[in-house]
Amino acid sequence: MGEISWQDFEKVDIRVGTVLSTQDFPEARSPAYILTVDFGDEIGVKKSSAQITDFYDKGDLIGKQVLGVVNFPPKQVGPIMSECLVLGFYRKDNSVILAIPDGEIANGSRLL
Repeated sequence: MGEISWQDFEKVDIRVGTVLSTQDFPEARSPAYILTVDFGDEIGVKKSSAQITDFYDKGDLIGKQVLGVVNFPPKQVGPIMSECLVLGFYRKDNSVILAIPDGEIANGSRLL
């Protein structure tokens, strides 16, 4: 992968948000949930399709803080408009582990 400049990195707006609700997403090509995430007053509440069903139950996600890219354009994913990208890491088996803050932090806080 090629190098990017600091200015390129600064264009990616990664914020902390709290999962408010989850629902199954049976129309997705791969197993997924629809997450509703509160990114604080400045950004607001956004929806995301997230393929995180291998390690996370819907109920366990409520109240969990996650990291998300909030300045991508909305993307149509089946019947929903995904408004942010919740971040995670692929494991060797292609399951996803969420990227989460190490401690509680205010919704909307930006990754440096």
